Amino acid sequence: MGEFAEKLAAESLAFQRAYLGSLAPSLIKSGNLEKYYQTLTDFDFITAKINHPEFGVQPLIEDYDLINDAETLNYPEYNSEKVKSLKLIQGALRLSAHILAVDKGQLASQLHGRLLNQKMAKEIQTLLAKINQSTTILWLCPLTLSLTPPGGRLLRTLNGHSFHVNAVAVTPNGQQVISASFDKTLKVWNLATGELIATFTGEYPINCCAVVPDRMTIVAGDASGRVYFLRLENMIEG
Repeated sequence: MGEFAEKLAAESLAFQRAYLGSLAPSLIKSGNLEKYYQTLTDFDFITAKINHPEFGVQPLIEDYDLINDAETLNYPEYNSEKVKSLKLIQGALRLSAHILAVDKGQLASQLHGRLLNQKMAKEIQTLLAKINQSTTILWLCPLTLSLTPPGGRLLRTLNGHSFHVNAVAVTPNGQQVISASFDKTLKVWNLATGELIATFTGEYPINCCAVVPDRMTIVAGDASGRVYFLRLENMIEG
């Protein structure tokens, strides 16, 4: 356990919640970008936020988006290479989100397997070394880059269907994904967070889906020949 983890563990749960939730935004607001960078490349902070019951991987991923603020990028002293490093770590977390949602104990293996590359920035190499030093549970430590690395075509994996997916559609605003499956369900997902918003269950495998031009109606067809019209806003609200 590192210094950050030791100090945080000594505080009350209420303090931990407030601190983990406000640390990154407060550093950005105050212009302390170096401390922000150090925090988001600190394995202790990453572990603490992912394992806190009121946060998890998605709120942590959103902490990295704070650097996108136009006002933040006005700080000329902030190195673009550091922004690149933050985005690589964020990308690794996003690629691992569906696995960490089920088993947070795989954090070390996931980051190591996606970021291990001799060309990575010094700070990422330091992060990987910290993982090796501070991980006390039994974990699989990849010796080579063995998982899909960030920066490629794959951005996120949505995991929820129990059988193969027959069709996928994206809403015109790019915010939701609809998937139709042989498991007799049609699911609506938040594309930005990977969250499952709603599920419609039919009597037969659902073979196809689309969003009609009004942008708020989903049309889907199942193996019996039925066609369903579902109001997207009602599914999201429900």
